Amino acid sequence: MDHIRDAIMAGDTPAEEFATIEIPETYRGVTIHKDEQEMFADVPSRDKDPRKSLHLDEVPVPELAAGEALVAVMASAINYNTVWSSIFEPVSTFGFLERYGRTHKEAKRHDLPYHVLGSDLAGVVLRTGPGVNAWKPGDEVVAHCLSVELESPAGHNDTMMDPEQRIWGFETNFGGLAELAIVKSNQLMPKPKHLSWEEAASPGLVNSTAYRQLVSENGGNMKQGDVVLIWGASGGLGAFATQYALNGGAIPVCVVSSPEKAEIVRSMGAELIIDRREKDYKFWTDEGVQDPREWRRFGKDIRELTGGEDIDIVFEHPGRETFGASVFVTRKGGKIVTCASTSGYMHEYDNRYLWMNLKRIIGSHFANYREAYEANRLIEKGMIHPTLSKVYSLADTGQAAYDVHRNLHQGKVGVLALAPEEGLGVRDEELRAKHIDEINRFRDA
Repeated sequence: MDHIRDAIMAGDTPAEEFATIEIPETYRGVTIHKDEQEMFADVPSRDKDPRKSLHLDEVPVPELAAGEALVAVMASAINYNTVWSSIFEPVSTFGFLERYGRTHKEAKRHDLPYHVLGSDLAGVVLRTGPGVNAWKPGDEVVAHCLSVELESPAGHNDTMMDPEQRIWGFETNFGGLAELAIVKSNQLMPKPKHLSWEEAASPGLVNSTAYRQLVSENGGNMKQGDVVLIWGASGGLGAFATQYALNGGAIPVCVVSSPEKAEIVRSMGAELIIDRREKDYKFWTDEGVQDPREWRRFGKDIRELTGGEDIDIVFEHPGRETFGASVFVTRKGGKIVTCASTSGYMHEYDNRYLWMNLKRIIGSHFANYREAYEANRLIEKGMIHPTLSKVYSLADTGQAAYDVHRNLHQGKVGVLALAPEEGLGVRDEELRAKHIDEINRFRDA
């Protein structure tokens, strides 16, 4: 891999050299093993340790299929789906690989006794398969994580509706936490030139998810003046929602869990902030039922900040712990847009507050290619900024995933793959200098 790294690091290697560069027979990737998928049976979720299940293995380079690209990965990042994969929860991802492998001959490559994880990357195209015309070897790229077959008419209005839509590196193999990765060519987007490899790799999944969930007409369809409740507003997902709310003329009400996190969103320009630990909300009693009195207290605190206005859009992702409160505090006719459920999938809420007040619950899952491209375009232009807080080596991915699992991080956690150190890959120093404070906001935190 050294010759590939050296060619990329040179910064001026001609495209024709990348087109003929020697591809090794194997590469290093972060994996989970099929024969270990029961290793955490009967262990409480919080005590499941990704450091025990994630391995750095030498694996064969798979054959490239039509419409695909082989990418040299300079950096990647940790998403919550990596945590779920590593603790085999809520289900083992090997079931995804088995089902995908039954769909067609090329998909069979993915059904292996190991799963190379990772749903983000920044790197360089090395090879393209038949039918790829928009990208060529030598292109510096980032990848979004929507893998879609596009052979069904259901996917042509919104690819997230395609019945064969999958999340790359979670529901497919050959993900980005590796030295090499295989992606479909319609996952590729230009690498923002003012960002380092690890900075460019970090926004992909969460930035696109936040864009669809809050901005797109497929999600919240946010407009100027909307009051937006953002849970975990300093986190990897919530920090992008906060930026979109501020950029779009909305009024974010940012929920955080510490004074330090409050300071982060304040530095982003947010003014209406609730520290939920300071307020000590008890949405659930010790008996495991929800307490509407706490919902009302939460709503009162929101109205005190907004001058008496209720929430137009809730940016919901914690799930079970907060969902009842989210439904309650939304205004009549408002929207609760939900993705993920990091505190639990079985949501409970009082339906009277939904149906009698004409509120809407909207499910949102990642983004289609257009939404992901638009979100990346805003990163390219320096209008939205990465939220990278800490960077690990590929060998320390287990610790990186542990940090995310235990919420020991701010923003996004990056992982260096072929990049030997942080700070490399910047091509536009002028734009970087213009936005250096925003780029470093989470690193300084």
